[in-house]
Amino acid sequence: MRKIALFGGTFNPVHIEHKKMAEWAIKELGLDKLIIIPTFAPPHKKTHLLSGEHRFNMLKVCFLDNPKIEISDFELKNGGVSYTYLTAEHYKSLYKDDKLYLLVGGDMLTDFKTWKNPERILSACELAVFTREDFTFEIEKEREYFNKTFNGGFTLLSYGGKDLSSTRIRIYAELSLSLEGMVTKEVEKYIIENRLFCGGTEAEFIKKNLPYKRLVHTAEVAVTALKKVKELNLDLDKVKTACLLHDCAKYLDKDAFSEFNMPPDVPNPVEHAFLGAYVCENVLKITDEEVLDAVKYHTSGKANMTTLGKLVFVADMIEKNRNYEGVDKLRKIYDEDFERCFRECLKEEMTHLVNKKSYIFIETLNAYEYYITENNN
Repeated sequence: MRKIALFGGTFNPVHIEHKKMAEWAIKELGLDKLIIIPTFAPPHKKTHLLSGEHRFNMLKVCFLDNPKIEISDFELKNGGVSYTYLTAEHYKSLYKDDKLYLLVGGDMLTDFKTWKNPERILSACELAVFTREDFTFEIEKEREYFNKTFNGGFTLLSYGGKDLSSTRIRIYAELSLSLEGMVTKEVEKYIIENRLFCGGTEAEFIKKNLPYKRLVHTAEVAVTALKKVKELNLDLDKVKTACLLHDCAKYLDKDAFSEFNMPPDVPNPVEHAFLGAYVCENVLKITDEEVLDAVKYHTSGKANMTTLGKLVFVADMIEKNRNYEGVDKLRKIYDEDFERCFRECLKEEMTHLVNKKSYIFIETLNAYEYYITENNN
């Protein structure tokens, strides 16, 4: 009896962690074959997918050196929404006498009960579960649930995986940032040669006007914010646009815009946000008021902010390259409770300004009174 595993996903694009997970599964499970299956359209995700052809080709170049790995176009050819139970049953029909595994992440394990026909998946194959360093779950509780509900358990793989998302790769590629350490050289070459994830007008503008280090910061703000899109029920494109443009005027001279009038008493560290909103509206022709508002107040905050405005404010403060005392605590709160994290970020901002004996902008005072003082937080 051979051991065969199925490894599905959008692979939009395939990254270095996918490669490590695949190779680890082959070794730990003693697999004779690993079949990697890019989805046509996932039922649980709303994202902008590359064509199936590009995703398939990148998987090919990524795993070209491993004879035990097969890249399948089964779901791509079928089209429509890709349901795992149909794929699992298809491959079980092909490999009736073999042991079949399905590789999933720990986050997928806790959501497994919501999948379509989960019992049919488990009739066809056994789950082999990777944990993730950014995701924890109560393993014994899950085992008990599986044994009770599905009359069977799962195999827990010892490789945990690292926090690397395809979202980060797409944002970095859009801003022409290095993908080293995120994808293989072959995949990066394919992305560049085929001009995948090329940005629009907004991306081109900030690439022209921001230095490399600030572009990295901008990318990480977007990556941080996009993690909360589903939870906060926000529009993905709107969040991405606001994040990419939040610092668009950081290095621009306000005097170069003759029709722009800086409001009185705006402190120097906040000026770029107000100029940025002007540039977004008058140069880049952004008309969405929520986006303009988020850019304008991403540094100072204000009373009665939109959820988008709060999100950009928070992401700007806690993106992974920020390094100040207390930022790790804020990141932990961000994962658990967004609204609380926003209030804690506002407190951190006020504390920082007070300790530095800096001038405190009226909008920051208004925000503090509105969200902290008046609400007795």
